[in-house]
Amino acid sequence: MMYNFLASYYDDLVQDDEATAAWLKLVREQVKGKKILETACGSGDIAIALAKEGYRVEATDLSRQMIEQATKKEGSELVSWSVKDMRDLPDGKFDAVLCFCDSINYLLDENELCSFFHQCFSHLASGGVLLFDMHSQDRLHEFEEEYNEAGQVDGIDFQWTIESEDDRIYQTFAFYGKEGTMHLEQHVQRVYDPKWVMAALDTCGFETRVLTDFVHEGIKEGEKQFYICRRRES
Repeated sequence: MMYNFLASYYDDLVQDDEATAAWLKLVREQVKGKKILETACGSGDIAIALAKEGYRVEATDLSRQMIEQATKKEGSELVSWSVKDMRDLPDGKFDAVLCFCDSINYLLDENELCSFFHQCFSHLASGGVLLFDMHSQDRLHEFEEEYNEAGQVDGIDFQWTIESEDDRIYQTFAFYGKEGTMHLEQHVQRVYDPKWVMAALDTCGFETRVLTDFVHEGIKEGEKQFYICRRRES
């Protein structure tokens, strides 16, 4: 689940300004305070945009290469960056914990996911909110037949394949250098039953609202479910 060679080409392959704007809108609407932790921050676009709006952002990612890409961007000096696994949150209390871009689907074990939820709950200040998105189960059907994409990024040929099996989505990236070299990365994600996710969040003490594809209330047909999980106070 590390982004190594892929980190240099991540934005060229998947950057989506419209989706980034929608995530920012979600944060503005749901987060009451200004102190934010973003886990699995990737190349940093969301963290930097929030910091430019006055949020105090701490951003972490497991991939050192992704953090290096993030720190090259204009405005990156406004964010506190660190290389850290989402399964081990940094110390402190936050008004919001974010985990976007289906990053949470990299947690392949139910116990790991529940531990992440419990950690988030304990790291949230009173009234704090956990915001994350996950692949919907419809994505498993979408990739029953292998998806293939090929092209060039920065003068390097690449091939990107996506396929599903059982509750897993497998993404394979191959980059072909001019000297005949090949760099291969495979990423595995698990797709969870949203009803199980809701029950796990409830057990942790969250009051949860779900949107499908940003705008549809509840668990509906679509690509992603967005979970708005507010810390329930005793």
